[in-house]
Amino acid sequence: MTTQKPQKAEKPDMVAKALSLLVLLGDSAQGASATELAGLAGLPFSTTHRLLRSLAHQGFAVFDPATKRYALGIRVFQLGQRVSNANGLAGSSIPVLRSLTGRTREASILGVLDGDHVLTVSKVDGPQAFRVTSDPGTHSPLNTTALGKVLLAFSDDPEALLAGAPLAARTDLSITDRDLFRAEIETVRERGYGTMREENEVGMNALAAPVLTPGGRLIGSVAIAAPSFRLPFEQLLELLPALDAAAAELSARLPAP
Repeated sequence: MTTQKPQKAEKPDMVAKALSLLVLLGDSAQGASATELAGLAGLPFSTTHRLLRSLAHQGFAVFDPATKRYALGIRVFQLGQRVSNANGLAGSSIPVLRSLTGRTREASILGVLDGDHVLTVSKVDGPQAFRVTSDPGTHSPLNTTALGKVLLAFSDDPEALLAGAPLAARTDLSITDRDLFRAEIETVRERGYGTMREENEVGMNALAAPVLTPGGRLIGSVAIAAPSFRLPFEQLLELLPALDAAAAELSARLPAP
């Protein structure tokens, strides 16, 4: 009788290790050092350092000698833009966002659900000097953004997202209590739009509406964002008809998920 030796679990190859470092860099808004990334990835420092140097050489990461920190490189953004354009989201949404910004003179943003975060797909800045910082490719929390609240409220399984989404604070006004956040999402679903009142960034307000297929399935969310000193929240709410019109146009233009 022959016995089989137990198979050893396969170790991640170098490609998988490099990809894990890219994911960690994507989650690090301010970048990260090789030491920090090695700890987070569970890799030896020498391996991490070698992979980061290779990623930087290919443009997938950049290294700042002053801070000794790595960040995502332009190559990742370029590939992301290609995927977005291939999916029809960025290319199809920009004309609608430009039209919305033309009517409101404020920034217009399209976001989609990416796990338990918002992924900014496209954005058109307003003509005014003050600029919204949520650029394409940015990941933002669900609990502190108007886009995130809408995406959660109209997702296929809101309760699952509610149960697991991180509720970290961005400002003193961020909702971090899960029961309060659940009540907020119920309100968003009932009234059909979401708001952000300095919960993600001090001095910034936003208004978001869902972009749905004719059958009611979520595609994404579109938002208007403006500084509170220029557009108080009550005046921002007056732009809801323009926002709803843009959401309806995006529904007709964008491909269903």
